[in-house]
Amino acid sequence: MLLFKRAAKNGNHSVFLISSYLLMVFSFVVLYSAFPGVIMAEKPEAADYNAKTIEVILQREYLDGEISEERVEETIWSVEDFWALYEDWQLIDQNEDQIVFRMALNDISPLLKINGYFGLSEDGTLSIYNGRPDANEVIQSFFQVNTSRLKSHHYESLKDGIPVSSKDDYLEVLKTYEKYAIREL
Repeated sequence: MLLFKRAAKNGNHSVFLISSYLLMVFSFVVLYSAFPGVIMAEKPEAADYNAKTIEVILQREYLDGEISEERVEETIWSVEDFWALYEDWQLIDQNEDQIVFRMALNDISPLLKINGYFGLSEDGTLSIYNGRPDANEVIQSFFQVNTSRLKSHHYESLKDGIPVSSKDDYLEVLKTYEKYAIREL
């Protein structure tokens, strides 16, 4: 410290700056050797925190019955944080390597929005098809329709296929044709 005071009094600023720099470096080296990882931020190792990497399967269930899956790998650093991240999901299954969550969405599936059509199967069941009804690719079936009670334009619409591009379309068609459903006693 005496060296610094003399250098400052004599006006020799370069010696003062160099001495200050050397003291700072020396202090840093001493601190770093005593507390490694505190001075320099180190990336935490998984073993340091007992972290675990697992596969998370996120299932989204739509009104039309379609279930989509997304698979992600999650590294769990904190169990509380992990569960908080998925608090809006329902736990379906879990084991040591995998957790399955499901969420019911109040919407129709993207597949249905793109290529879904309502129509009648050969036995008169109201169904949703992937594509027009003549393709016979049923996605979901609902109820049998009394076709003798249907107005001709309703019957023709179902034969041609009624496109479903939104949740509102989906609900409207179900509501319209529900009154023609055959109710068994």
